Amino acid sequence: MSGDLRTDLIAAAKHFYDRGWMVGTAGNLSSRLDDGSFWITASGRQKGKLTATDFIRMNLDGIILEQPDPHSRPSAETSIHLAVYQSFPEAQACYHVHSIEANLVSRLAAGDVVSLPAIEMLKGLGVWEENPQVSMPLFTNYFSVPQIAQEIGELFAISPPQVPALLIRDHGVTVWGNSPATAYNYIEIVEYIFRYMVMARQSILDYTF
Repeated sequence: MSGDLRTDLIAAAKHFYDRGWMVGTAGNLSSRLDDGSFWITASGRQKGKLTATDFIRMNLDGIILEQPDPHSRPSAETSIHLAVYQSFPEAQACYHVHSIEANLVSRLAAGDVVSLPAIEMLKGLGVWEENPQVSMPLFTNYFSVPQIAQEIGELFAISPPQVPALLIRDHGVTVWGNSPATAYNYIEIVEYIFRYMVMARQSILDYTF
């Protein structure tokens, strides 16, 4: 990891943008410093062309500590990052992307969880069981993002998730890890699983019809 966390976030955002997971200004990434504060992408910034000034440093109370560009404002989804960091003190990075597959998968689930397939890639999320029964929490995509964050915090306080990821219906996936590199890997693994689920569903439909 580089000395300035923003360098790692810029590289990750460019990679996710190139994959079509952060098109336009969609999505947001954050990473924590040693003092517990975190850098998060500013609102409305094109994720394929970020610079060090496209971030805001905040504390866990949601107060801005550093604002390289005085005209920038925190990501609209900052409250979700806060909910994750408050729920999991060990989390050092939180990544949120908007992919087509994530939105399609969210529509395949009727309840408040998404059942994940028992495939090898689950090991990358820390699931080391034979024929695991694993699900990911699925949240309603309220217009008010703090309402989403509130539900995340309330659920995780009583029922921690089986994997370090959550899905918001018709919105996107959020992962967290003990380092930016770990969060980066989790995004790629989760998106692989989502792509597998979509393709498996399509294969069944093609076979049936």
